[in-house]
Amino acid sequence: MQDRVEPPILLSRLLTFTFVAMLVVLCALVVTLYNMYPLNRPQVFFLTTSPKSDLQILLYEMVPNDENLNRYKRAFIREYLKARNEIVPNANVMRTKWNNGIDGVVYEWSSQDVYNEFTKTNMWNAWMSGLPDFEFSCSVEFGNNAFEPYSENVYLVNFYYFCSDSDRQMDKKEYKIRIKLDVDDSATIKWSDRINNPLGIRVSEYEIESGNGDPLNTGYLENTTE
Repeated sequence: MQDRVEPPILLSRLLTFTFVAMLVVLCALVVTLYNMYPLNRPQVFFLTTSPKSDLQILLYEMVPNDENLNRYKRAFIREYLKARNEIVPNANVMRTKWNNGIDGVVYEWSSQDVYNEFTKTNMWNAWMSGLPDFEFSCSVEFGNNAFEPYSENVYLVNFYYFCSDSDRQMDKKEYKIRIKLDVDDSATIKWSDRINNPLGIRVSEYEIESGNGDPLNTGYLENTTE
């Protein structure tokens, strides 16, 4: 009797080996996808640049300690204030960032009460309910020591605000805003927030401490002559 493997037995062994290999590959893919899934395990990175002629860009993971989280919160507030207050002479851009859809960053970064108050400002109504009949822009500038910690997750923020068009420019006006952040370690985030707001932070309070009213109620639109 010859020492050989019959074809059915050989085929069975090949199928068994193939099945086991497929299971190993599938398990590896599941583990890899789980580690990459951003909604359950958000990863925050800072992109830093070095001001040299041969510009170097470094990307490194943010270690979630108190100092880095505080830096992230201040960076979030800075971007929030710009998204809320800066004006560009482009209706599509303005309506996109100020609308109440998933692409509206002010809406996505604010609590419902804060966003509702935002929609009562003159500038919001000018862009969302109609269009100004002239082009103008408004800028936000931060000076030194712009952030003053007030209490846990509450900051006093100082910035300068001014608007201009082709004929005139208003004087820079200084504002102090008290902002409270809603930070929930167990918060779930939307897929649309995975890049712009991976930690799911929301502005739950937005109060004008000084500056005589909301920057978006500056009176610039009312005082403009055609």
